[in-house]
Amino acid sequence: MDEPDVPAVDRTPNHRDAWPTAVEIFDTTLRDGSQFEGISLTVNDKLAVAEQLDDLGVHWIEGGWPGANPKDEEFFARAQTDLHLKNATLVAFGMTRRPQGKVDVDETLANLLSANTSTVCIVGKSWDYHVTEALRTTLDEAVAMVRESVAFLKAAGRRVFFDAEHFFDGYRRNPEFTLRVLEGAAMGGADCLVLCDTNGGSLPHDVESTVADVIGHFDGVQVGMHTQNDTGCALANALAGVRAGSTHVQGTMNGYGERTGNCDLTALVPNLTLKMGIDTLPEGRIMRLTKVSHAVAEIVNLAPQPQQPYVGVSAFAHKAGLHTSAIARRSDSYEHIDPQAVGNDTRFLVSDLGGRSTLALKADEFDLDLDGGQLGELVEKLKVLEHEGYFFEAAEASLELLMREAMGWHQPFFELEAYRTSVDHHSGSGARVWNDNPADLVTEAIVKLHVDGERRVAVGEGNGPVNALDSALRGALNGRYPHLEAISLTDFKVRVLDTGSGTGAVTRVLLTSTDGDRHWNTIGVSENIIEASWQALVDSIVYGLLHATSAP
Repeated sequence: MDEPDVPAVDRTPNHRDAWPTAVEIFDTTLRDGSQFEGISLTVNDKLAVAEQLDDLGVHWIEGGWPGANPKDEEFFARAQTDLHLKNATLVAFGMTRRPQGKVDVDETLANLLSANTSTVCIVGKSWDYHVTEALRTTLDEAVAMVRESVAFLKAAGRRVFFDAEHFFDGYRRNPEFTLRVLEGAAMGGADCLVLCDTNGGSLPHDVESTVADVIGHFDGVQVGMHTQNDTGCALANALAGVRAGSTHVQGTMNGYGERTGNCDLTALVPNLTLKMGIDTLPEGRIMRLTKVSHAVAEIVNLAPQPQQPYVGVSAFAHKAGLHTSAIARRSDSYEHIDPQAVGNDTRFLVSDLGGRSTLALKADEFDLDLDGGQLGELVEKLKVLEHEGYFFEAAEASLELLMREAMGWHQPFFELEAYRTSVDHHSGSGARVWNDNPADLVTEAIVKLHVDGERRVAVGEGNGPVNALDSALRGALNGRYPHLEAISLTDFKVRVLDTGSGTGAVTRVLLTSTDGDRHWNTIGVSENIIEASWQALVDSIVYGLLHATSAP
């Protein structure tokens, strides 16, 4: 697929002539991003993430802090043999020498060198408040710590990036000292001076003017940005820094990071490249952005955010009939970029807000040919179903089956005669037994089916009704459809739609399934949670078998 055209950028107004033509992308997902609440990476996880980042084509991958913990120590050791980077350069992170210490005996600096990376990034204090209150040393000593540490690492043959911690807070309070710290790093030979909004409290207009001041002060030294998202401005602050002339930006995939996160590279890269005309990733690599974003989310075991700009599954999803009918004629009428430019796709959501044009587009997407009468009947049926609680924009596999049925199709795999579930609780008599043994809870399901005229009955046990029904259904189909073994349920969600009705409320069940190659969602709705689960389960199995048997 060809690289999408990059829009021409007018560089004349608002000091746009100061914009750089290229910006280096420094990824710190494996270091700063791993501090995000809920993320705990194994060494294998870190290696897998690094491979994804390299495939995307970022310039730098900050792997962690060697010597800080056994995991990072093992990562850098294994990276030398197990990690084969083609586009990126691995970076080891650390800090300056300690106050009143010596660089040649400093343990942190020694660990940086032992990581055997060509590039290191060290952090040092640039806010006088932290120097006097946290380090409890003098401002002169703080400058010397930075200068000597950078010089020591440069003398050892390393490329050195210097992270000026709390730079923007320090610059507001004591700009003279903060600039002295940067001067110390520059005198030591730092290759890039990275201005860090460590507390994430800065706003774009302050950032842009401050970065412009720094660039004006240092001639010929690269200036970078590291922004946190505590004000929701990490991305905006990074862009502001680039507007002022920064040519290096640090961030994380999907915005992971401590507290509220870091600058999200999945939004930064397309904003720089597609909106500002600035080179970032190697040619064509930006089209891998969505794939890598979702792959990293899978590795760190966090669900991708549907509404995430550019790479979210809802980023180019259209629900209103007015939008979808316009997009059918002109794809750029309601989309700010071509979704394929970042590896995403246009999606048309079927709901009571849409109409015939939306359904027609979905039918084309499913490669189905519905005539006008079938479309009209289906529109009316969907409105009734959504009123009952169905939500097909989150369950497109069920929607496809519904469309096929509107065309006169009936699933050929099995016919249900009956099913039954039971739960036996063998210990205690109350609603809650604190010392209960899970083995004392037995959930059983019986499923009776007809398959090609043959009556089949199977019993299944599981850790709940859905698991037991799944087991029984598979037992009844055993041996008939080999592909069934590849289909598994990966997620189960239940939502009560009418909380005012108490235990008699309507329940919506959403199932996510996979066969290893694709994922799909199905839905069931009923006042009986078991029936809602059965509906979603049957749709899941039928959809999986349909696409397995119809595949080449």
